[in-house]
Amino acid sequence: MRAVPVGTKGTYEFTVERKDLAGTMAPSLPPVLATAMMSLAMEMAAMDALSAYLEPGEMTVGAIVNVTHTAATPEGWKVRAEAEVTKCDGRRIEFNVRAVDEKEEIGVGTHMRAVVDRAKFDERFAGKMKSRP
Repeated sequence: MRAVPVGTKGTYEFTVERKDLAGTMAPSLPPVLATAMMSLAMEMAAMDALSAYLEPGEMTVGAIVNVTHTAATPEGWKVRAEAEVTKCDGRRIEFNVRAVDEKEEIGVGTHMRAVVDRAKFDERFAGKMKSRP
């Protein structure tokens, strides 16, 4: 991985679909954007920030997500997630993340990703699958 400067930014945008709604996952919940989907968008923004710095054969994996979901977003609305690098410690990169919909900020938090070798990851995962009881 090439050095990632603090302040590097990434974004991810999407339109909320039925599959993204909390009420689709659990009928007792309202038909609003699920926190899990907002968090995923924030991770995608962080991946976007790092994409230009990865060497061939590298990928990033999420290690920590700590977010607060502060406002509801209905189906059909656009959401923009943003991530900004705040710290690089070897192969671990930390971010401030936020998400906004068409009206307001809907969530904020922090996220950490780790850079890993894809071939080694796949090898470890294959070994885990073989050991399944």
